[in-house]
Amino acid sequence: MLELRDLHVHFDVSGRRGSRIVVRAVNGVSLKIARGEAVGLVGESGSGKSTVGKAALRLVDATGGAVLLDGEDITRLGRADQRPLRRKAQMVFQDPHSALNPRMTVLRSVAEPLILHSDVRGTARWRRVAELLEIVGLERQFLYRYPHELSGGQKQRVCIARAIALNPALLVLDEPTSALDVSVQAQILEFLKALQKEMGLTFLFISHNLAVVRYLCARVAVMYLGRIVEEGATEDVFNAPRHPYTEALLSAVPWPEADQPAGRAPLHGDVPSPVDLPPGCSFHARCTRHIAGTCDALAPPEVEVGPMHRTACHLYTPAPGGGQGPVSAG
Repeated sequence: MLELRDLHVHFDVSGRRGSRIVVRAVNGVSLKIARGEAVGLVGESGSGKSTVGKAALRLVDATGGAVLLDGEDITRLGRADQRPLRRKAQMVFQDPHSALNPRMTVLRSVAEPLILHSDVRGTARWRRVAELLEIVGLERQFLYRYPHELSGGQKQRVCIARAIALNPALLVLDEPTSALDVSVQAQILEFLKALQKEMGLTFLFISHNLAVVRYLCARVAVMYLGRIVEEGATEDVFNAPRHPYTEALLSAVPWPEADQPAGRAPLHGDVPSPVDLPPGCSFHARCTRHIAGTCDALAPPEVEVGPMHRTACHLYTPAPGGGQGPVSAG
């Protein structure tokens, strides 16, 4: 359904004294998502995951590489040619409070994609909006309410109703529960899981919440500083992480017990600036297992470390006989 091929997204911004600097937000991301699949994209703030989601829908332009939606390269489509894309794929944004126009009723907000991209009019449009509200668990009495009259969870349900109005095949969900209370998060996640099953939707689910991704997604990709450093089946990645960054992310997840599990190092330091990328592996300055002279000099290759499980790390190289094995740091 969606394929990213060596995707790059760079932004030119103003520096000091009128100089121009380049922010390298995404640096060579490749990812395939099958129809009907839910894939999680996780990482710290600043890792580039939201930019990947926006580039997948042409909300920002790619600097290099390709984005294939249903087999069609959309990276070079003109503005008029992007209209069919909007019917195939939609986005649910992180903050439902700013995603809705405060001057529009729920009816007008949900009807907007129908007005722009369909021939549904009059009473049929009203019925379609009422049907969409029913799908997301809102009664018809909400049709004439404004955003300030809704709770956070209700606003997000309205955003989801708007996103599915055109029966898209793909939904890109950018932290759709992070602005909500925990109890409301659980309701939205339950709803999204049921919605995907009923409508056969394809999800690219962007989040920093690993527990949410584990619940909703069958496969996960871990991003760090504009690159995917590990990808695989969610349970494989969570139970046997291979990249030190993934291990550090998992070690930061709070456990019910008083003590964290032993054997996983916490993550220290901050993500380097995307303006001045470090040489070699971008994680080497924060990695407790880095190999001097290798990790700080050479970009790691992407290797298979298990069935459908791959990582970009110098700790793993092709072993004799065609398998994979860890590199000794000594």
